[in-house]
Amino acid sequence: MTWSRALKEATRSGLTIERAKLTPLIAIRGTVGVAIVLGLCLWRGNPALAVSSAFGAFSAGIVTFQRSMRPRPVLALAVAGALAISTFLGYLAAAHVVWFVLLLTGWTLLAGMAWAIGPVSGLVGTQTVAIMLITVTLPTSVLGALEHAALIACGGLVQAALIVLFPVRPWGIQRDTLADALAAEADYARRLRHDPVAPFDPAPLMDARAAATVTPRQARRRPVQLHGPRGLAERVRPVLASLADPVVGAPLEGPERDRARELLGAAATVLDAVAHAVRHASPVRLPPEAVAALEVPASGPMLRGPARRTAYRLISLLADAVELTDEPVEATRPTTEAERGHLLRPSVPRLVPVALRALRREARWSSHVLRHALRVAAVAVAGYLLGAALHFGHGYWAPLASVMVMRPDFAQTYSRGVARFAGTVVGVTLAGALMALAHPGAYVSAALALLCVFLMYLLMRTGFSVTSACIAAYVVFLLGIVGAGWEQTVQERLVLTLVGGVLAMLSYALFPAWETPRLRDRLADWLTTNGRYALAVVDGYARPAERRPRQVRDALLDARAARAAWEATEARAEKEPVRHRGLPLGGAHAASAALATMGRVTMILEAHPPDRDARPSPGAAAFAAALRPALDRAARAVRDGEAMDWGEPHAAWERWSAEGEHEGVAVRATELLLDALDDLAEALPPDP
Repeated sequence: MTWSRALKEATRSGLTIERAKLTPLIAIRGTVGVAIVLGLCLWRGNPALAVSSAFGAFSAGIVTFQRSMRPRPVLALAVAGALAISTFLGYLAAAHVVWFVLLLTGWTLLAGMAWAIGPVSGLVGTQTVAIMLITVTLPTSVLGALEHAALIACGGLVQAALIVLFPVRPWGIQRDTLADALAAEADYARRLRHDPVAPFDPAPLMDARAAATVTPRQARRRPVQLHGPRGLAERVRPVLASLADPVVGAPLEGPERDRARELLGAAATVLDAVAHAVRHASPVRLPPEAVAALEVPASGPMLRGPARRTAYRLISLLADAVELTDEPVEATRPTTEAERGHLLRPSVPRLVPVALRALRREARWSSHVLRHALRVAAVAVAGYLLGAALHFGHGYWAPLASVMVMRPDFAQTYSRGVARFAGTVVGVTLAGALMALAHPGAYVSAALALLCVFLMYLLMRTGFSVTSACIAAYVVFLLGIVGAGWEQTVQERLVLTLVGGVLAMLSYALFPAWETPRLRDRLADWLTTNGRYALAVVDGYARPAERRPRQVRDALLDARAARAAWEATEARAEKEPVRHRGLPLGGAHAASAALATMGRVTMILEAHPPDRDARPSPGAAAFAAALRPALDRAARAVRDGEAMDWGEPHAAWERWSAEGEHEGVAVRATELLLDALDDLAEALPPDP
């Protein structure tokens, strides 16, 4: 993609208004938290403290809206503590430019590295830099700095207390995430009726797994409806695919296919009903026709062979799904660590070593997170010094604009930069015009600021340009509390925001961290993890008595993570103004489709495991022995742009096919697996 087209796409993305469900009650609760700390400080007669405390409560409220599975009060307290520390350290160094620049450099570098831990941690780090830049401009002493920091922490405490005292739809994110996974399964079942090899995006199941990972305290309070449906959704997916597949399931035409379509439609109806029950904490309501379709006729489900067994399995799983969710939602039960196992989320203190390991992993020159941290630190310092040299009086707005829009990837940085400037122009213009016409006092300015806070919380997920306009107006009204003239505020805000945005964009042009060169590595990682998943399943046929479901499950999770990493890298690379580096867009899409097919076929193979007392399959063992080194060579070939050779696995499969007639499902599924690998080799010809 050329630079002009990349910038055009980034501009369009930044100004796009996304439709999302509004949460007015949660927005009101967050606004009340800001109003409490702001009102108390104004009542005490200290506008400067009111401004800093309002920033603390406002930032704590923003973080609680993020899509994190951790308890909302914990997020509010964590961000308030980080903001308080940032503010106090900034005050200690604010009197000396050199010391403050050094502190700003180190602190911004750490904040940039926080993206290695996760997006919520990265946002918190960004907020700490912003609060350091803003509050230190309010003159005070060391004791006053402690008071400012304490009030900022108090703002987060107030937000956390309101969440505990006035819960709005508790477990709402977990319910929505699980319901989305079940609804995605229902949509998959409907698509399979018309396309027996329809693809399925595992992202909803990955999100549901993250939502099911709870802290020990959450595990003791989790509703019954959130205990079992995720596991059932995981087990239903391969059964649906196996029933629809024309090779190992129902034939492509005839009465068996009609019965398969009927079962798939009924499964979709049941899964939608279960998703609705989980989302709204209500009983499951099934239409009679769906129940009738899932009843086994006296002559059986009109299917034969593997398809017949799959149909019985599907009916049983759907019955379990309804039974698990159609319970009193008020009931809870304790969940022990042994029972939860790997789905137990570490507490905040135990999260520290996990975070340190994540930071160490990204502490290398090739890491896009480290390059982002260096980039944002350099831009923050340059913006701060440039803003101070312009003598506007509020020079922190230049580095603030840069820090708030910069992200580890090109597309988000440019789209957010455009959207922030456009939103700032609108917000500052409207707020400045209102200040000029009405000349509001401190209390009226505070009320207008709270209105902007409410609108920002309410429209949080509607687009960055809208939220930027609300934040810009909020800052104008908030500074009006301390008597900042609107004329100066508007002029400074517009000019310095433009300066900060330009610095952010130039930084990525001069010191990029492109995703495009990483495409082959991501694709090779996906091939490797898909291969491990396939080998773990085939090994179950080779040695049924030694079959290890845990190993298969871990391999599946690794394959999903690698696929998600590939899709994220591919999406970002498509928007970058760089050449494909040997992996053209068409080849990338074809390779992605081949690996997705490989995963689907392996999933179908996993749905038909042999009994533990079944005899071992020499053909499966020989096929696995030939496939393992071929996968290793293919992964290196993908990285180096060389040709792939699947000759040995094909030869092993032909011998297995000739000798293993009684292993029809395994032989047919592995043939489809080899077809997918051939498609991958065709999609990625060797570099000339």
